[in-house]
Amino acid sequence: MKKFTAVLISVLMLALALSGCATAGADGEAATISPVFTIIYLVVIVAVMYFLMIRPERKRRKEAEELRSSITVGDTVTTIGGIVGKVVDMKDDFITIETSEDRVRIELAKWGVSTVGKQKESDEDNTSK
Repeated sequence: MKKFTAVLISVLMLALALSGCATAGADGEAATISPVFTIIYLVVIVAVMYFLMIRPERKRRKEAEELRSSITVGDTVTTIGGIVGKVVDMKDDFITIETSEDRVRIELAKWGVSTVGKQKESDEDNTSK
């Protein structure tokens, strides 16, 4: 949807630029576009691309990095592959999760975590009993 919006805006801006700066000679010469308007058009296109595509992607990437850096032992995580487990050990770039009551442990890279759920108080009470 965002790419469609960017393309639509680009086409509309091109149409406006061409309609505003095209001039035809009195003797039927071909229409020409002023170089100044071409440069302005290119600057506007780059600005639109930045605000519609590049900036939101950087924001998403930063949020994902903050999410992965906030993981602590005891959190419930879901991987990008759909595996759900509880964090039992952490290293610099790797975490170890326990996926079931059978204590199956899997070591994963932190970049493979898609969501993090904090440990509930009821879980803490059950583990201490």
